[in-house]
Order: sequence, then C-alpha cells, then structure tokens
Amino acid sequence: MAFSSSPQVFYGKAKLKKGLKERKEILFRNRLFICRQRGKISMCRKDMVTFSGDATSKENTDLEKVSCDFDKYVMKTYNRQPLCFSHGDGAWLWEQDGRKLLDFVGGIATCSVGHCHPKLIDAVHQQMNRFHHLSNLYYIPQQVQLAKWLVEHSCADKAFFCNSGTEANEAAIKLARKYGKVRWNCKKPIIISANKSFHGRTCGSLSATAQPKYQSSFLPLLPGFLYIDYNDTPSFLKMVDNIIQSSDDSRIVGVMLEAAQGEGGVMPGDEKFFQTVRQVCNQIGALMILDEVQVGMGRTGKLWGYEHLGIEPDIFTTAKGLAGGIPIGAMLCKSHCDLFEPGDHAATFGGNPLSCAAALAVCHIIEEEYLIENAKLRGMELQKGLEKLKQSFPQIISQVRGWGLLVGLQLEKEYTASQVIDVALEENLLVLSAGPNVVRLAPPLIVTQEQVQLALHLLNNVFKRLTWSN
Repeated sequence: MAFSSSPQVFYGKAKLKKGLKERKEILFRNRLFICRQRGKISMCRKDMVTFSGDATSKENTDLEKVSCDFDKYVMKTYNRQPLCFSHGDGAWLWEQDGRKLLDFVGGIATCSVGHCHPKLIDAVHQQMNRFHHLSNLYYIPQQVQLAKWLVEHSCADKAFFCNSGTEANEAAIKLARKYGKVRWNCKKPIIISANKSFHGRTCGSLSATAQPKYQSSFLPLLPGFLYIDYNDTPSFLKMVDNIIQSSDDSRIVGVMLEAAQGEGGVMPGDEKFFQTVRQVCNQIGALMILDEVQVGMGRTGKLWGYEHLGIEPDIFTTAKGLAGGIPIGAMLCKSHCDLFEPGDHAATFGGNPLSCAAALAVCHIIEEEYLIENAKLRGMELQKGLEKLKQSFPQIISQVRGWGLLVGLQLEKEYTASQVIDVALEENLLVLSAGPNVVRLAPPLIVTQEQVQLALHLLNNVFKRLTWSN
C-alpha cells in the first residue's frame, strides 16, 4: 500500500523552534493557518479527505473557541496539542473538519480495543439501561464477574476495585503497610521503589514516584520510601543490606516496581534483576508489588508484564487498558496478604456496575479477538520497522526498545520528543513522549498490519523532515 507524503505547508526546511511554550504557540498558529488553507489544498494521501472552505472556517472557530474556553475555565495541568476531535473508529481519529489521524497514542496506552468498539459500546449501553451505579454496601454481580476473570487469568487470589492507576497504587501501598503492621507490628515501614518510576500523582503514589520533577512542588512527601536504580541488582542489594543493618526500627515491607517503566523512558524490566528481587522478598518476608497500570491487559504481547520476567508478584495493579478508556483501577493480591477489612480502604465509585461491565467486555474482546497475539505480532513488526528507521537515521534514533505495543524510540541528544511529536502531527500521526528524548508508541491492541506499516511510512517522513531542518 503506497502513501504519498503530505504537503510541506509551513515547515519546509526551516529550523524547528525550541522551547516548549514558544513551539506550542507557533504550532497552534500554524495549525490554524493550515486549516484556513484547506479549502485550497487537496490532500494527496490515500484515505484522507479534501476539505471545503465552509467546513474549515467552522473548524477554525471551534478550535479557537475551545482553546479559549480551556484557558478561561480549566486548570492548566496539561500542555495540549491544538487538536479537537469529533469521533474515532479503531485506530483512527477525526478532527471536526474531517482530517483523519492515525492514533498511536491510544489515550496513553488506555484505548486497548480502539475507539468505538461495537462490543464495548453495546456493553456500556446495556448496563446504562439497567443501572450505572450502586453502592458497595450491596452485592454487584458485574464486580464479582470481573474479579473472577482477573483472578482466573493471573497469579492473584483477590481483587480490590477503584477508579484509576494512582488509586490502585495507593491501595497497594496501604496494603503493604498493613501487612508490616500485622506481621511485625512494624513502626517504620519501608517501601523500595525505583528512580525514574511513575506510580501516580496522589500523595502516596507520588512518594513512590522517584522523579523530582513531579515531587519537588509537593514536599514533604510521605515518609518511608527509598529509591534504587531500575534494573540495577547491586543498587538493590546494597539498599536492602543497609536497611537490615540499620539500628532503628525500619523494616522493608514492600518493593514496588513497574514491570516496564513507561514514563521513565519505556524501559522493559530485566528478568535477572526481577528474579533477584523476588528471591530477596521471599527471604526477608517483604511483598513484591508490580505496577502494571500501563503494561497490563495484553499491551506487551502477554496479558501481564510479570509474565515476561519469570516471577509472580504478591500484589499487582492495573488500570489504563482494563476497561478500554472507561475509568477503573484494580489492585490484586495473593491470599497471604489479603488483609483489608471493612473500613480499611474503600472507593465510592470503585467496582461500579458501569465500569465493571465495560472492563468485562474488554476482557472478552481481548480473548475472542486474540488481541494478545495481535499485540505480539504487530509489536514485532513495529520494532523491526523502527530498527530499519534507526539504520536510516542514526543521527536521530539511538535505540529502539519495548515490549509488544509499548515501544520507545530513544533520540540522540540533539533531538527532542516534542520535535518528533509536532512534525508527526503534520503527517497525520499521533505519538507521545516518555521523557525529553524518548518518543513513545502505544497504539490500540486492534491495530492492523497495514496501519503499522503506514505509521512506519509516516515516521520515515518525519525523520526526513527533521534531517532537513537541522
């Protein structure tokens, strides 16, 4: 399938602007400029549409109004791209003017079964027609059905439901602390986590997130967290030894790690390192906690990230892809640390019928449509193609890494992820970052071979243009 390059409307061979704020402002103005020109420009890529002046004018107005309203009414917690979508289908998104973009962001590894999957729509619609929320004061059949599926498809014995990944990690932290209290009457519980990790932005999960850029404005953090280097066995063993030999009442109650670091640069876990952590946790009685919020539910070509590592955690968390974009989170544990009692922990919306019905539909879609196998095969094709791009553009790409459909492109220091994101947008491809110099690709698990090849073609265009501009 051949696709021609999109027209060079304003980038050409000009230097890409540096500085996030300046670049975004320029991109926004240029984006509107393109919209105004679309009445005159015929898009030459297959499956793209030709735009009329009337539709373009309305789109300009909508985008400008939405942007102004966001500035006026919404707290600025994101640096948003100048995009406003009307609808989606599978791995595609459409802007209000009809522009079609290939989505390799997937709601940040969340839209696991793509946009508007008919079975997910049907499940949500049917549940809304019955009831969408009940208190956890009552038995909720959809909740126990989801718990049963997750337990039967993992190493866990019990499940707790909440609304997000950070909440799931908060639950894991609380459970580890209670475990230390029940087992040892521990007064100074320690949880070890990794540098460059990301476990969430609430106070407990932020304390486990060893990245100063997220923590510095919210000090002091929750005490009892110490950090090691990810995949670094000597760093871990030294930390454990120092804590054991300390004279105070500190005790390691848990080791909390991502099976693969996402925000930290798409860094897959090292099997030997994780097996060492598992052995040490067994020896000292600590809980091994895995954050599977981004990698779980089939994204890596296996249902759970820990399956790549030859270990089983005592606790693991999941969220993003669990309900394909409907808010839900879950913390799962083995029976020996199933210690929560009524009043210990809860969530008003956790495990509500609507989110659980959506998650059950996603679970069944993943099974029925063999999406784990698809993630594995498409991921292999994607990484193979990216390795070829690395050979073609060694001055830009230094490394390709990842599992399945969570892939990172490490860029040379002269290039930033923001540059790639901005140029990719003009090539009608959505990608995101995982740090200043890492481009992250996380398409829906339903992505096709043709769409992977199209993404590679568009990225080839992106890197050509970056080469011209430097």
